[in-house]
Amino acid sequence: MGHRIVVAGAGLAGALLAARLGRDGHDVLLCERRGDPRAAGHVGGRSINLAISVRGLDALRQVGLDAAVLDRAVRMPGRMIHDRAGATVFQPYSADPDRAINSVSRSGLNLALIEAAAAEPSVRIEFDRRLVDVDCEAPAAIFIDERSGERLRVGADLVVACDGAYSAARQALQRTEGFDFSQHYLGHGYKELSIPPRPDGTWAMRPNALHIWPRGGFMMIALPNPDRSFTCTLFLAKEGRSDDEPGFDRIRLESDGPEGPRAFMERWFPDAVPMMPTMVEDFRRNPVGAMVTVRCRPWHRGRVVLLGDAAHAIVPFYGQGANCAFEDCVALAAALRTPASATGDRTPPAAAGLDAAIATYERARIENANAIADMALANFIEMRDHTASRFFRIRKKLEQGLGRLLPGVFVPLYDMVSFTTIPYAEARERARRQWRAVRAVGAGLVIVAIGAVAWAVTR
Repeated sequence: MGHRIVVAGAGLAGALLAARLGRDGHDVLLCERRGDPRAAGHVGGRSINLAISVRGLDALRQVGLDAAVLDRAVRMPGRMIHDRAGATVFQPYSADPDRAINSVSRSGLNLALIEAAAAEPSVRIEFDRRLVDVDCEAPAAIFIDERSGERLRVGADLVVACDGAYSAARQALQRTEGFDFSQHYLGHGYKELSIPPRPDGTWAMRPNALHIWPRGGFMMIALPNPDRSFTCTLFLAKEGRSDDEPGFDRIRLESDGPEGPRAFMERWFPDAVPMMPTMVEDFRRNPVGAMVTVRCRPWHRGRVVLLGDAAHAIVPFYGQGANCAFEDCVALAAALRTPASATGDRTPPAAAGLDAAIATYERARIENANAIADMALANFIEMRDHTASRFFRIRKKLEQGLGRLLPGVFVPLYDMVSFTTIPYAEARERARRQWRAVRAVGAGLVIVAIGAVAWAVTR
């Protein structure tokens, strides 16, 4: 028999973790504050599309879902940049045309993961159970039954909190001595809009690309869906400074005049407006979402462990939020397996081994989560400000050219993050070393050229 494990939160990370742990023979109770999505056919909550790449696919492969997810995904081998005049430029993500990220429905993937967890005989799922506290000493999770209001205490060998960026478990850990925590809200919010298929059912834009409308300080993106629609997300400052530096607060939702949503969109995204018949209704109906970066240390107290956004919420601009959380699941599940169980024996480690497994998981993940959080914030500036510039395009072509010229020696950072499983922190440091070497070689060539000219002039 395996450990008794409570997983709080059946979002993407919690459901994947429960399925993986169930396959390893652990006795898993998965609790979710929302109702059963299998009754409605979808999962509520955030609806920004996911960009699943190699890291996420590697984790999904472990529960047998990678092929099914790819079958319902749309490949995106690059970005399509839209300027204000409506002209477009395609920027491949990699010099290798076979490399692509995949646009996936968040709710569809979450539903598939819940079904995968439910299919494991040793996994039990309870819905309408909201985590409100944890007891790190026991350990135990304390839930409120959303239907009856009853307070429920569930003991286990291990409690894993996958309850999101506003985690109740993390708040409990924050009350303990020596727990470091920080959160940083981006000054920008986001609003979901949409581009439907054309009346004849065809795509309104090129489907195999992540579309970006960079506007210097803000932007809109669009990800393709299998039904030939696009999910659009407008990222805009919450508080604007002027007409040229707009914000959500300066757009009057009920206005049909120059301060309304239509005028705003026609000014900044004129080529998109004709493709968005429900734009004004979407603008008025959909709320402005917040984006926060959460960091904390340690990720556990006793045998209560944080995972995914509960430990390290990041902004969505590198498309790595779900991929990073999925890697957490892989790392924790691997740490909980003994060498014997990895070859088929499901004998669990001893109690001391459980504590060692928690420490192993944390060491493997915490610096990598901090690294991708930094890179995601930096990529927001790149996407909104730099992707439209000629210098940016030249730099990307140089990166890809060096990658082709020196395969395995020079690997662009984006390739390492999106198309390999190289740990994030290692990828970031390797990219820095590569560019230091490139600059050194460049400086050396300049010195040689100057010396050659001087020699030619003075001989």
